Amino acid sequence: MPDGPHQEWHPHHSPWAVALGVMLATFMQVHDTSIATVALPHIAGSLSASTDEATWVLTSYMVANAIILPMTGWLSNRFGRKRLFIACIVTFTLASVLCGMAVNLPMLILSRILQGAGGGAMVPIAQAIMLESFPPEKRGIAMATFAQGVIVAPIVGPTLGGWITDNFTWRWVFYINVPVGILAVFLAQWLVEDPPYIKRNLKATVDFLGFGFLAFWLSTLQITLDKGQEADWLGAVWIRWFVIISIVSMIAFIWRELTVEHPLADLRVFKNRNFAVGVLLITIIGAILYGTTAELPLFLQTLMGYPALQAGYAMSPRGLGAFVATFFVGQLVSKVRLRWLLVIGFALLGFSALMYSEINLQVSMASIVLPGILNGVATSFIFVPLTTATMSQLNQRHIGNAAGLYNLMLNIGGSSGIAFVTTLIARKTQEHQDLMVGNLSPTAPAFVQTLDAAKNALARQTDPVTALHQSYSLMAATLDSQAHLWAFIDNFRVFSLLAFSGIPLIWLFRRVKRAPAQKAEVAAH
Repeated sequence: MPDGPHQEWHPHHSPWAVALGVMLATFMQVHDTSIATVALPHIAGSLSASTDEATWVLTSYMVANAIILPMTGWLSNRFGRKRLFIACIVTFTLASVLCGMAVNLPMLILSRILQGAGGGAMVPIAQAIMLESFPPEKRGIAMATFAQGVIVAPIVGPTLGGWITDNFTWRWVFYINVPVGILAVFLAQWLVEDPPYIKRNLKATVDFLGFGFLAFWLSTLQITLDKGQEADWLGAVWIRWFVIISIVSMIAFIWRELTVEHPLADLRVFKNRNFAVGVLLITIIGAILYGTTAELPLFLQTLMGYPALQAGYAMSPRGLGAFVATFFVGQLVSKVRLRWLLVIGFALLGFSALMYSEINLQVSMASIVLPGILNGVATSFIFVPLTTATMSQLNQRHIGNAAGLYNLMLNIGGSSGIAFVTTLIARKTQEHQDLMVGNLSPTAPAFVQTLDAAKNALARQTDPVTALHQSYSLMAATLDSQAHLWAFIDNFRVFSLLAFSGIPLIWLFRRVKRAPAQKAEVAAH
């Protein structure tokens, strides 16, 4: 997407002060995508709902969030970025109060929809504000700061949510947003300002038809990804209809946005090769990041017997690795070619997934912590230079729209990754059970020997018949746990291959020469 020369705009306040103001709201919103995960069983029990019904607490939030994301640029131009940002924080905070006050599941779901709508635009607005506030040669450091919130928040979320749920009640998972939201509103009012090119675009009309296509596309897509495995995917009639509606709505939305005078999302930005490549890579990263974030607690709690809080502790070093690495990556972005930083990041990410694939049912917590730290470091090496390279050839006026689309694909990638994890675990478990059950027969010496040993041990505490039945139950449980273990291993191996597959795509980035500080259109190389 070609950009003409334009006057560089600078905020009145220090860019670092602006960063502090917007990052507080960003951290609050991003961590809320995962903090409620560990509280779902408590929410279900408190509101007399099943665990499956309680998952709509997560789904409803992500649907509303996804619908708002690509509209960020249009909303900013229509209402003003500062006004929209503050309105989003207020909406998110008030919705958090309603979530905590929910007396039944429908009220909680409606409150989460409102919360997701309020939070959807917060991250891309914050990203756009930071990219515009810092001069081009310092945008790598800006994205490193931004990454600390976006990467660390969803990793810290389960740990914080587990601690709050265990020590207080699940309602405080939402109430904790209130003081943070109030402070974020104050900082935004004080520090954030609209650039002049935002103020000149207040007459855009509402594209209701485009919004309708967008809502149908993303809502049906999100629900299909979240509920597909439960419904046996295309085996269910309603899933087939949702897939058709999603595809048709997506095509209609793309056509509408390319032909309407004032689009909700300016898709012409994809003409920029760096942006198109970056969006593809961030979708892959979203699948791996959210997929492993969903898979690890599941493995630790279902197979290893970790309580929710201890599972969160085991994942915390991953966030620590990401947090520390961003300080160094922010400095390296201005000194090392982005391609090499991305290659290092994707290689480390693939290697960390391979380390996870070496797990077994006797692993210590160190075997989870070490690859987790490496995974966090890898994510920082990817996120910061990837965002910088993706936005490197866009004018300031295009960054708000681009950031919305960029984060939308991160969201879709994450939803796809989570759906992939649940589907592969269910299907690979069954596949491995079918492969291993052939070894559990009277003609298999190892099985007979193990069964006799278990029966003799149990016979000391009960009668022989009961001991035999208990032995068979024990062998069946062992088969099930081993089949599940291999399914988790298969998942990690696929994520490893996915990470390594991103490396060739890195070389599709167009190299941009480092620009002088006064030129705004070039952010990195």
